[in-house]
Amino acid sequence: MHSTFRRRTLALAALATALFAGSTAFAQDNKNTLKVGVSVGNGEQIFEVVKKVAAKDGLNIQVVVFNDYQLPNAALASGDLDANAFQHQPFLDNQNKARGFDIVPVGLTITAPLGFYSRKIKSIDQLPDGASVGIQNDPSNGNRALLLLQQAGLITLKPEAVKNNNATPLDVVTNPKKLKLVALDAAQLPRSLDDLTIASINNDYAEKAGLSLNKDAVIKEAPKSPYANLIAVRRADKDKPWAKRLVAAYQSPEVKSFIETQFKGSLVPAF
Repeated sequence: MHSTFRRRTLALAALATALFAGSTAFAQDNKNTLKVGVSVGNGEQIFEVVKKVAAKDGLNIQVVVFNDYQLPNAALASGDLDANAFQHQPFLDNQNKARGFDIVPVGLTITAPLGFYSRKIKSIDQLPDGASVGIQNDPSNGNRALLLLQQAGLITLKPEAVKNNNATPLDVVTNPKKLKLVALDAAQLPRSLDDLTIASINNDYAEKAGLSLNKDAVIKEAPKSPYANLIAVRRADKDKPWAKRLVAAYQSPEVKSFIETQFKGSLVPAF
């Protein structure tokens, strides 16, 4: 009798442990506080609205702001963030390959058309021979800047590099104006604008520097480019309920309306 009672007690204890473990895992899958990394500038502004929408669903978003494109994925991979929202797919693909991350997209956010800016000329027609041209030194955005220069008729790239979206200055085959291509960190380009004739500057850094895509860019991408930004998480979290709730908050009518009203075409909803 005593032995039977003991076995039942142990069985109940094991069941209680299993149920507790299951409820703990469920709670983690449905956690209500998230740390999300964003880039400085418009990403901060948009996430103020996302936070309010998410709060209605009981989701508390803590925004962590970065000034460097190299840091948010490292922070996500290490577990310091639950998600980030600052990059497009080519950039993520390159980071995963180069740094061994296992980060995946879970939803689209905005398209931020890339622009070339200048403090020396008002129109690209005024670009002199031998001009210094700043481009990003990371592979995805550097390729993007070179494609934009080619679209403007300033250079020609090797067809294979264009096809593979991996063009570098070494792939320039014609350069009639003898432009001097200067590859710099994306965050450094606005600060170097006084030393360059034109520079390719990502939208968030341009905004922080007081530059407007519509008013100040001498070359700019079409609004519907293939470089849509995204929300990214670790692969193990891609199907978690909280990831779906985060995407739903971002892709809400309130956030879409804010982007369209606030940025007037310099940022475009990609959802």
